Amino acid sequence: MFRFEVSVEDLLRSRFALSPAMDLVLLLRSLAGQERPLPRAWAARLLPAFERLRRETELDAVLALQTPQGGPNFVAPPPRGLNQTWADDLAMIRATPLEAARHEFATTATGPSARDPRVHAVLDSTDAVSRIAEAMDQAWHELLATDWPQLRAICERDVVHRVGVIGEHGWSTTIESLHPSIAWRAGGIELGSFPRGGTVRLAGDGLLLIPSVFVGNVAAHLEDPWPRTLVYPARGTAALWGEQETVRQPDALTALVGRARARLLVALDAPASTSHLARSLAMAPGAVGDHLAILRGAGLLVRARSGRSVLYRRTPLGEALVAGSG
Repeated sequence: MFRFEVSVEDLLRSRFALSPAMDLVLLLRSLAGQERPLPRAWAARLLPAFERLRRETELDAVLALQTPQGGPNFVAPPPRGLNQTWADDLAMIRATPLEAARHEFATTATGPSARDPRVHAVLDSTDAVSRIAEAMDQAWHELLATDWPQLRAICERDVVHRVGVIGEHGWSTTIESLHPSIAWRAGGIELGSFPRGGTVRLAGDGLLLIPSVFVGNVAAHLEDPWPRTLVYPARGTAALWGEQETVRQPDALTALVGRARARLLVALDAPASTSHLARSLAMAPGAVGDHLAILRGAGLLVRARSGRSVLYRRTPLGEALVAGSG
């Protein structure tokens, strides 16, 4: 059993962030068979480009740095907040001092693939960091950039939901809602399925919480330069994994309000803005706005301003309609 010891000061300093680089690494691990498999439709779409990138770029050097326990910190630098972009991450990767990168090579490039002559030549070169950064940048643009707006919207909606749970139920309920293997016990966070045991005291620095669409279970960063971090599966990834986790669109609800409005009503299990819904469901913003207006006029949704966004949520009638049509 692994445990974070948490103080009141830690809760005050805990925060959420997004990490494009981390999700890119998790995607690459999945495509290489090192992480949970992607759904067949995603794998079929991405594997040809992934295999070509392995032939044409230094992507195999990136993969050689991945171990069953994780990979080097410099290829997935700690994010600064919810506005983190791939450009931010790439700049940090490129700025890594060669000696710091080589120190991580020595601890992570230990498998058979690291002894491949081509990989070995990259890791031994004086421009290893820039070559690895360039391979990751090409992988980002060819494998993830097109889908990232939708994936980011799912993660942003997750954060909106968690913040709402904090306000209504407090931190202990929020932490336990991240994953079934996480429990809040006696002033600490316990990870039941974590691969290592022990205790880490946060000591007033707080916890960084990162939703991910690719992580299969719960991951954690426990050592510098990362803050102490929990990475957890974002809510709403069912909209992506059509073959494995089909988003429920009950026949009765579809017949009553139409397919598009049924999708929106079912998707609003957490408050969301028009733009978040459009990105996460791959629908046109104008169409989403029109459908939301009709659902609101029918008494199935309400809206409220949160900062600069207008968030929609289901009314009790909308909740009952979704629950009763399953």
